[in-house]
Amino acid sequence: MTKNEASQYAKVKAKVATECVDVPDNAYRDGAVALKAKEEIIALKNGQKPFFMAVGFQRPHLPFVSPKKYWDLNQRNQMPLAEFQHHAKNGPDVAYTRSDEFKRFTDIPAFCEFTDLTHGTGLKDVNKQKELIHGYYAAVSYVDAQVGILLNTLDSLGLTKNTIIVLWGDHGWHLGDHDQWGKDTNFEESTRAPLIISAANLNSGNTKSITEFVDVFPTLCELTGLKSPAKLDGKSLVELMKKPTAKTKDYAVSQYYRIIGKEEANKLGYTDTDVMGYTLRTDRYRFTIWMANGFRTNKPFNETEVFATELYDYQKDKLESINVVNEPEYKVVAKEMKANMLDYFKSQKKIGAYLKKVKLVYEL
Repeated sequence: MTKNEASQYAKVKAKVATECVDVPDNAYRDGAVALKAKEEIIALKNGQKPFFMAVGFQRPHLPFVSPKKYWDLNQRNQMPLAEFQHHAKNGPDVAYTRSDEFKRFTDIPAFCEFTDLTHGTGLKDVNKQKELIHGYYAAVSYVDAQVGILLNTLDSLGLTKNTIIVLWGDHGWHLGDHDQWGKDTNFEESTRAPLIISAANLNSGNTKSITEFVDVFPTLCELTGLKSPAKLDGKSLVELMKKPTAKTKDYAVSQYYRIIGKEEANKLGYTDTDVMGYTLRTDRYRFTIWMANGFRTNKPFNETEVFATELYDYQKDKLESINVVNEPEYKVVAKEMKANMLDYFKSQKKIGAYLKKVKLVYEL
């Protein structure tokens, strides 16, 4: 067997979801990235111009691999299992992922069949659940240490006071809640992610106000004294940084797609198997509408293309265990949330037309 054949065999037959090895941080990619970024910051410090640097870390994406010392920060038997490991009552099947990313690893036990919405369908092995959660915690601690290297570098060079720092993750992660493992949903655990911004002359603090990643760009524009372009989805968060109790928007938007079977699409009269789920998150509610037939916000809304809807009340149901969209007492809320969603669709159509006009968008 050649070296390449052995490598391909290992990828298919021995691809594990976790790894705990007693090695230095830079034995893994993220540790090496941190050291390289440190070198670049030192070099940029000696330059004569302001600089921008983007540093990307892979963890805590799968696989959950990190040096042993980060695993040792927690005990496996103390790992907290997800409190609600079922599908939501009255929840549509389309809302759930099959956790395919996890299933690609050879050490993941076979999941139950994706059929029983009452008792869940996913990973039932408690020991494996705790191992994965332990691995996730270790990976987060590992990357936290790498971020610390960069912050310490800025401190040591005297750059912290005049450097804007933004830390964010691209999505959340299911660790057994809703019987889900991974991302790829419109639930809270998947759509909620970290966002931390540091800038000179602004006190530290935190806010519960609704924010989105589209807000990062206009925030940086304001912090650096640059004028924001017109027709942006995002809003500057500088006001929140100065006054955490302020409010910049009423809801945050996320979306994720699904592909339904051709037979089901034909049965419903659809010519496209693509279903896109759009979700609005307010302070109290999450409203999700699944649009079929390849709908996108640059197309007119058609009620017949509504595949499914969801509504969750976080004041009464933090675990998103009951879809209340059709409950009589939520009729007014559901109507208002849907109206907000349709307004959002219209706003995107207008922005798309503007970008096309100024030649910032291309037809595919």
